[in-house]
Amino acid sequence: MFDIEEFIIAIFMTVETHLEALLRRYPPRSKGFAPGLSDSEVLTLEMVGEFLGHHSDTAIWSYFRRHWRAWFPGLGHRSTFARQAANLWRYKQLLHQQLLQELAAQQGDLYRIDGFPIPVCGFKRAPQAKVFEGLASFGSSATKLGTFYGFRGHLLINAQGIILGLEVTPAHVDERDVVPELVVGLQGLLLGDKGYIRQHLTTDLAVQGLTLLTPLRANMHHYDPLFNRTVSRHRQLVETVVGHLCHWFDIERILTRDLWHLTSRLARKILAHTVIIYLNRLYGRPWLQFEDLIVA
Repeated sequence: MFDIEEFIIAIFMTVETHLEALLRRYPPRSKGFAPGLSDSEVLTLEMVGEFLGHHSDTAIWSYFRRHWRAWFPGLGHRSTFARQAANLWRYKQLLHQQLLQELAAQQGDLYRIDGFPIPVCGFKRAPQAKVFEGLASFGSSATKLGTFYGFRGHLLINAQGIILGLEVTPAHVDERDVVPELVVGLQGLLLGDKGYIRQHLTTDLAVQGLTLLTPLRANMHHYDPLFNRTVSRHRQLVETVVGHLCHWFDIERILTRDLWHLTSRLARKILAHTVIIYLNRLYGRPWLQFEDLIVA
């Protein structure tokens, strides 16, 4: 589809086009010298770097310093880049919302929800861990992690696989408690797994016009294997998107030591995923086809 030069340009043009109005409305800085890199350039470096497998600020900075210095002559010290990237966390969220509007992502009536673990460190190190002390907690995961220490991501997507929202909570928080905040204002059908079964949650969502459907447990009244297979098949898309976030953007691995940087990095991963979908739609590709986007 793109060679690497075309990909960088496509990401930059997408960011520049959508960021300009936001910067006029919400100026990022009111005093001091202008940075060597424009904010559009920083966001471009972040998203291109993430897609290419460079998931830390240092890795992104090193890659562009080594290979693309002529294209980004204002790329200065690593700490300057990392600080500017973190300071743009709110603009990443605003850009994501702007792209959702352009993609008409919230105009459907079918949504999917799922959770995934975000461990802070290995289980054996958890009792001595000081990073995110008082914020992270122990929780359980149905994946190979079992019990882990860290956070839990709660993801909401639409029928096309576009990410509408991501909430991050301590790992012990029940995923059912997060649903009402994620789905504010939505109506239609919401598909989840068995972990979302809770009668009063279903009732509360029905009041706002949202029907929660999950597979049924074997000991539940009206259990129907065919119904379970149907619901599970239709909710597989959210597992695909979680797979994208883990494979392409390494979202389950924390490479920061404070909430400010964590918020910024999660926001850039969500924005990068949405920008790739935006480019796929623009060029007539399947929206969730991330493979072969960049050709050698």
